[in-house]
Amino acid sequence: ASGAAAAAAQNVKVVLRVRPFVPKEKIEQATSCVRVRPDAPEVVVGKDRRFTFDSVYAEGSRQDVIFSEVVVPLVDGCFQGYNATVLAYGQTGSGKTYTMGTAADARLLDDELGIVPRVIQRLFDTIEARRAAPDGGDDVSVHVSFLEIYQETMRDLLHPEITPKSISIRETPAGDIQVAGVREEAVASVSDMWRLLQDGSSCRSTGSTLMNEESSRSHAIFTIRVHQRPRSGGAPTTAKFHLVDLAGSERNKRTGAAGMRFKESVNINQGLLALGNVISALGDPRKRAARSRHVPYRESKLTRMLQDSLGGNSRTVMIACISPADSNFEETLGTLKYANRARNIKNRPVVNVDTAPLVDAGALAALQEQVLALQSQLSQVGGAD
Repeated sequence: ASGAAAAAAQNVKVVLRVRPFVPKEKIEQATSCVRVRPDAPEVVVGKDRRFTFDSVYAEGSRQDVIFSEVVVPLVDGCFQGYNATVLAYGQTGSGKTYTMGTAADARLLDDELGIVPRVIQRLFDTIEARRAAPDGGDDVSVHVSFLEIYQETMRDLLHPEITPKSISIRETPAGDIQVAGVREEAVASVSDMWRLLQDGSSCRSTGSTLMNEESSRSHAIFTIRVHQRPRSGGAPTTAKFHLVDLAGSERNKRTGAAGMRFKESVNINQGLLALGNVISALGDPRKRAARSRHVPYRESKLTRMLQDSLGGNSRTVMIACISPADSNFEETLGTLKYANRARNIKNRPVVNVDTAPLVDAGALAALQEQVLALQSQLSQVGGAD
């Protein structure tokens, strides 16, 4: 169980990242349809379509700069008990997975590392500093889970043996969103979490299309839970940090998808459409003011999973990723419109005070094993009937 201390509403923060031209676009001699103003967080697309965001990062922007300016405050906020979410949105091949770092490619140089590996390092650097604090420090436990939503089916990427049918999204009496049936892993070091990120990434659904040789075919959500109890006797807190790499929006005539790839693209676009409907319901001032306003979180598993992140208890950043090439003008304009609406969403982040004691990692794992065993027995009984 958890309690919460109230806080003021704050808008979802939206930042824009323009990726460099890729070799295919250079070969096709594509020209730029995007101009970034050097003196303001504004971008001009086409002749005169202007969009303003909280921050704009032009081609050649560095991974570490985006992390320090955009994500570090969210990581630090977790140690104050605030939930956080970073989600990357954009067309297929716009640089989302590179920005997020969910591919966990060991061949990358340090300056190429994305947001997730940097969050992991910052997290444990902070834990070590807090444990060594002169006031006695904190007892901190960290758990992670790694999910993908593939064709409206949820899969536990850290435990592929768990059947998708046993995974469900539930809402607690306090209004918190929880995923039942997923096994969290206790982690004690950077190497522990990095290994889990790599293991989960290797199980993620990917495929090749005309626009992207290694296209993510699922939405991936890497979740970190931080529980801390001050040794000085202060109030214990808990926070969850969602790191979301959305599958890219697609137009079939551009991707050349057929057969299974076409079916995947339909499901990807349906999930993103549902997300767009939620953003519209929350971000449109006219809809927001309506007394009978309905937010369609239940239209997809993605929006249900992100209910806390959009309009709820979370400090949230959306990173909109775009291509500068004129051949992608329509997709880029669509992404900018989508992201611009998200800036109007108001969240109400609160400090999550944990009223439950810290659970020993070994005991938690044993309980999870018992739950899985009972689920297996129940399914066997059901099959016998």
